[in-house]
Amino acid sequence: MDFLISGIMAITWKQLIMYAVGALLIYLAIAKGFEPSLLLPMGLGAILVNIPFSGVINQTVNVLNTTTGTAETLTQHGIIQWLFETTIEASEALPILLFIGIGAMIDFGPLLSNPKMFLFGAAAQFGIFFTIVVAALLGFDLKDAASVGIIGAADGPTSILVSQQLKSSYVGPIAVAAYSYMALVPIVQPFAIKLVTTKKERLIRMEYNPKSVSRTTRLLFPIIVTFIAGLIAPQSVALVGFLMFGNLIRESGVLGSLSDTAQNVLPNLITLLLGITISFSMKAEDFVKWQTLMIMGLGLVAFVMDSIGGVLFAKILNLFLKKKINPMVGAAGISAFPMSARVIQKMGTKEDPTNHLLMHAISANVAGQIGSVVAGGVVINLVMQLLAK
Repeated sequence: MDFLISGIMAITWKQLIMYAVGALLIYLAIAKGFEPSLLLPMGLGAILVNIPFSGVINQTVNVLNTTTGTAETLTQHGIIQWLFETTIEASEALPILLFIGIGAMIDFGPLLSNPKMFLFGAAAQFGIFFTIVVAALLGFDLKDAASVGIIGAADGPTSILVSQQLKSSYVGPIAVAAYSYMALVPIVQPFAIKLVTTKKERLIRMEYNPKSVSRTTRLLFPIIVTFIAGLIAPQSVALVGFLMFGNLIRESGVLGSLSDTAQNVLPNLITLLLGITISFSMKAEDFVKWQTLMIMGLGLVAFVMDSIGGVLFAKILNLFLKKKINPMVGAAGISAFPMSARVIQKMGTKEDPTNHLLMHAISANVAGQIGSVVAGGVVINLVMQLLAK
């Protein structure tokens, strides 16, 4: 029984906190339905990696060599650590591959028929850069400040990839914050929008007269976007390229079964693996720090400021437009697709049951998908250049 006692005695107070964090994530996934495909495996993983002498992470053990009679040190490789080092640390394969599924799920038609909505995909990234500055002023290293700021994109895979490429010390807290706020879009966004809009502005009606989008345009769009984004921010090529590759699979019309797989099976499977894999960065000694609470707070600031940035940009445009834009649509320019568009539609019909903003919001929301990955590439480029000096 000594082995059982030694395991229990080895549990630290920080590990007890991580068991509670893991249990909370599992509860939110099951009871509240918050991003269950990610928070459920992440919660269980947080418990697994914090069990003393856990077999899911590498362990160094001393064994007796029966031939020489001497003690030798061996490393037993754990599956979660191996997954992290191979698919996150070495290649960022899992978050990048997830973009194939995201791209396959997106219909860029509403955006292509209303291209001015591209502007909101850029404007709603304001919170990222605002929070980077704030985090740097609070004492975070530039690479950590940039990684925290990207939470504002409300895009989990991009947050993980940026924080990993920049070698941030807080990959785990950033991943938890990014996906938590994605799940909290219906709560956070209405609060942020009402802070900077009046009832009269929320009642603005917008006509929807979609233009037809040719198949040629749909096929050329992902290729052109990848090329342009690559020239603007070369570090975004992996993100944008795989996102657009997924969309090209969807629009090609010649990969029916593979398109269905890319839209359904692939993203769900990768998200499950990503959740259990990223839990490696939730080891107690790395996660239980006062900086974790700061990251959660700064992530909320980034998310709120992204929404506010989109709203304020719409209000500025309205100064010059005859046909006004409902400012709430600007908030949909974040990457949380399609949750943000649904929130805007719900808020619009709450103010006026006959005011339907869904298609406008979807256009901005789709633009936000592109905007967030380009912003991620821009942040990586800028930070690497600054650190190289």
